[in-house]
Amino acid sequence: MAQTSPTAPREKVVTVGVAIPVPSPWREILDEARIASGDLLGGTVPAHLTLLGPTEIPAATLEGYKAHLAAVANGCPRFDLHLRGTGSFRPVTEVVFVAVVDGIAICEQLESAIRQGPASRERNFPYHPHVTIAQNVGTAALDRAFQSLAGFEAKFRVESFTLYTHPSPGDWTSETLTGAPIPWTPRAEYPLTG
Repeated sequence: MAQTSPTAPREKVVTVGVAIPVPSPWREILDEARIASGDLLGGTVPAHLTLLGPTEIPAATLEGYKAHLAAVANGCPRFDLHLRGTGSFRPVTEVVFVAVVDGIAICEQLESAIRQGPASRERNFPYHPHVTIAQNVGTAALDRAFQSLAGFEAKFRVESFTLYTHPSPGDWTSETLTGAPIPWTPRAEYPLTG
């Protein structure tokens, strides 16, 4: 009779994300718009421009990934980001966002550099820098969000980006199983010094 070996334990992972937080007073305006749309992440996830969406990496590589992010930040100069008006990814995906009109190229370069090493993965969609103000809500709510911030404009200096972590499978607790959105935890801020 053949012996069966016990199932090998799953490698411990951590879910990471990297973003540029939108500063005050614009963050509050964008947060309120997301809450008003009925988006469950409104009020839980502050307004930000994503450089790396939720990505599982082996927990053992987290310190090396932090060093990678520091090197990326050291090679990137501070830059101005200009947000203006709204856009949508519909019908491909039900998302309404505030558009980036200046700073797109450097965001694309940062995204490409950040998505290396343990965070290397195929994208679901081409990278398009933006600040989400509504997703996973009905058509009418998406339309309202699109209209409500059509005249929005913000200009600010980007001086850093932030690494966030999120509970990964196996780290869930009774609180994370309630169905309520789980906030991302900021882990490190990386000043742009290039």
